Amino acid sequence: MNISVCIITKNEALKLKKCLASLKRYDVEIVVVDTGSTDETLQVIEEYADIKGNYKWNDNFAEARNYSITLANNEWILVLDSDEWIESADMNLINSILLQSDGNIVGRIERINDINLSDENVKGTERISRLFNKKYCHYEGRIHEQVVSINGDEIETIDVPITAGHSGYAGSADDKKRKSERNIKLLMMDLMENGASPYTYYQLGKSYYMQKDYEKASEYFEKGLEYDLNPKLEYVQDMVETYGYSLLNQKRIPEMMFLENVYNEFAVSADYVFLMGLAYMNNGLFDKAIDEFNKAKLYKLCKIEGCNSYKADYNIGVIYECLGDKEKALESYKKCGRYDLALKGIKRLNQPSLEIILSILFIRLMSLLLILFCIYLLSVIGSFM
Repeated sequence: MNISVCIITKNEALKLKKCLASLKRYDVEIVVVDTGSTDETLQVIEEYADIKGNYKWNDNFAEARNYSITLANNEWILVLDSDEWIESADMNLINSILLQSDGNIVGRIERINDINLSDENVKGTERISRLFNKKYCHYEGRIHEQVVSINGDEIETIDVPITAGHSGYAGSADDKKRKSERNIKLLMMDLMENGASPYTYYQLGKSYYMQKDYEKASEYFEKGLEYDLNPKLEYVQDMVETYGYSLLNQKRIPEMMFLENVYNEFAVSADYVFLMGLAYMNNGLFDKAIDEFNKAKLYKLCKIEGCNSYKADYNIGVIYECLGDKEKALESYKKCGRYDLALKGIKRLNQPSLEIILSILFIRLMSLLLILFCIYLLSVIGSFM
């Protein structure tokens, strides 16, 4: 079963080269459409692509993607972005899956995101719909475009053995700001053209969250959460969780307790349970927080690295340290491996306390004074001899 990999790009020469080089290991057709590059992107396309195209950018990602798909010679399409690359793919198994299908399925690949947070770099894992048959599916949506059925039929999604890396969340502050501003502009255009929807509000919230404008992000998340939503949808789960972190970053700690009200619907992932632990912890409900962090560790998978392992243990350690239980705090920190914040906690707890240091200094000072007093006495006694 032949597959065409379709990519749209603009001014992404270095990232695109990594993307296309990762595809050369596989027997796939490479289709790259440029939307107006002025850097060395065109040379990279010339070197790697089997089919090359140009598209005049019109502020519509779906239309650009659909154009790239029309250039492909194969029915089965795998879509990648310039800042993604294939880590691994079992093409034999993929071909077997596609041969057994009637074509009306969408394959969800695994994507591992490099994420820059304020104090650390982490990895996040998600499943996204990227493999489909162009006879049955295409893209819709000006921005954050989605794979949909051409004739409106229900689409079956399946996980496929493709793992892609993604660096789009790990750029510089300027890159993130430029990207989020572009997204906000297009999302506002989509709101004017198609009216309000919870998904558009969600994406607006995510864009402002990327800019660290947590107040504006919360505003749009709240609008999105006013709808009657299906908690099984991944974007709904992410909206609830990111809203929780927006509140945390604004120090709106009591409001985080809304997570309790929807716990039964959303506690299906380590990430949500971990966030519930943070809500309890920051509200001073330490026993409940420890319970949630321990529950998070029972989940096999998580979206944000560490939520089901070392980050849960670290926060348990912080709680015990705050409660003055040095032994349990050290025990939890030591479970965190090479996690930098935990190592700092271990170092901090292994250092003598200020009280001990002051006591030692006082004893040494008194010893010195005693010695000086003895010397003085000897000198006085000596003067009478």
